[in-house]
Amino acid sequence: MINMGNDMTNMTQSVGRMTNDVHSMAQDMNGMARNMMQMAQSMVDGQKKMGDDFSNVARDMNVMTRSMISMSRDMNGLGSHISNMNTNIKEMNGSMARMSGDMSTMNNSMSGMRYDINKFTKPENIMMPWMR
Repeated sequence: MINMGNDMTNMTQSVGRMTNDVHSMAQDMNGMARNMMQMAQSMVDGQKKMGDDFSNVARDMNVMTRSMISMSRDMNGLGSHISNMNTNIKEMNGSMARMSGDMSTMNNSMSGMRYDINKFTKPENIMMPWMR
C-alpha cells in the first residue's frame, strides 16, 4: 500500500510536471503565433512597399522614355541646324574667294593708278625720260 501511495505520488508529480510542460508549450506556441502574425504583417508591408517601389520605377521609366524622345527630336533639330550652318559656311567661303579676287583686281588697278599719278606729279620724267 505504501508503494502504491508512493507510485501515486510520483504519478501525480509527473502529471504536475507534464501540466507545466504543456503550459510552457502553450506559451511558446502563443509566442510563435504572435511572431508568425508579425512576420505575416511584415510580409504584407514589404509587398506593399515593393509594389510602390515598382510603381515608382515604372513612372520614372516613362519619364525617362519621354525625355529620350524629346532628346532625339532635339538631336534631329541640331543635325538640321548644323546642315544649314555648313551650307552657310560654304556660301561664305565662296564669297570670301570672290572678295579675294576683287581685292586682287583692286590692287592691280591701284598699282596702275600709282604709275599714272606718279607720271602727272613729276612731268619732268615724261619730258626727260633719261633722268629717271
